[in-house]
Amino acid sequence: MIPQANPGAGYCALKTEIDAAVARALSSGWYILGNELRSFEAEFAAWLGVPHVIGCGNGTDAIALALRGLGIGPRCTVVTVSHTAVATVAAIEMAGATPLLVDIDPVHYTLDPAALEDVLRTPPPGLPPIRAVVVVHLYGQPADLDRIVPICRRHGVRLIEDCAQAHGARLHGQRVGTFGDAATFSFYPTKNLGALGDGGAVAVRDADLAARIAALRQYGWRQHYISSEVGVNSRLDEIQAAILRAKLPHLDAQNARRQAIAAAYTAAMPAHLAAPAIRDGASHVFHLYVLRAQGRDALQADLRGMGVGTGIHYPVPVHQQPAYKGRLRVWDGCRETERASAGILSLPLYPELTDDEVQAVCDAVRRCATPG
Repeated sequence: MIPQANPGAGYCALKTEIDAAVARALSSGWYILGNELRSFEAEFAAWLGVPHVIGCGNGTDAIALALRGLGIGPRCTVVTVSHTAVATVAAIEMAGATPLLVDIDPVHYTLDPAALEDVLRTPPPGLPPIRAVVVVHLYGQPADLDRIVPICRRHGVRLIEDCAQAHGARLHGQRVGTFGDAATFSFYPTKNLGALGDGGAVAVRDADLAARIAALRQYGWRQHYISSEVGVNSRLDEIQAAILRAKLPHLDAQNARRQAIAAAYTAAMPAHLAAPAIRDGASHVFHLYVLRAQGRDALQADLRGMGVGTGIHYPVPVHQQPAYKGRLRVWDGCRETERASAGILSLPLYPELTDDEVQAVCDAVRRCATPG
């Protein structure tokens, strides 16, 4: 079976470098907030093109820390999408803010700028003021920042980019994570840049904001053992930082391999299946290759029978999940989100797929029964 994701293959491909990095971190005798983290923060900031990166425990914490750093919390509403990993919404509530979910663009599956404009122009009654937008660059595809950034500026709301699935994606040559007031990253093992455990980071341009987020990730300390404000414990440890340092120099080449695999899949796609669309001016880095099909469940079963593993990202919109259904506010129904969740399917995609495995996936997709 060709799995949909295979983080173990990523380790094996860079085993010598990763093992050396781990050994270096272990032998240092310093395991929290040390030189490995400081070096990774500086190297990732330089790669991304921002002055400041603050490592933290995971991508969910990164969003919550970014919101809190910007002063977004209780008595604030934050707009985001329902078609996302639930972590996006969980992080908004972790910060004490109120999520407001809007629909997606049905072609690219990212936040619909028209829906954002509508909700900011005429906010629903009974909610705290809208103070921020969390835009998700989903599957490796940049959201429509050409329209979203001006909308946020016009309405005076903060913009946070959730880049958990889009390390290295670009819009008009500019890396995502450099457009908003803050950007957040996950280093979960399956991500384009993945650790071998949990990890996350916040990227910002403003030095004061960076200092506040750095304090918030460790109990609100600006002076050792003295909390200047209430913070949390969310630190990217030295071993994971060392692993990420080993992997970062390979990221651009690995993204190029993902793009080549995606191009092969698209070329093999039968007419009755919808290949991913790429936004004009965008460089999609294909964290996931998500097709769309009628009869998705039958297609998934057919592919499994041919030895091809798949995933569904995501099968149930956040607003329909038991923990959130009937509790969160949804703008104008999120109908496109609900339609998408019924038909999307993720094919295997990771840089270590061999050419033979890619061909096997292409052949299986071609042989799939037509929907019926």
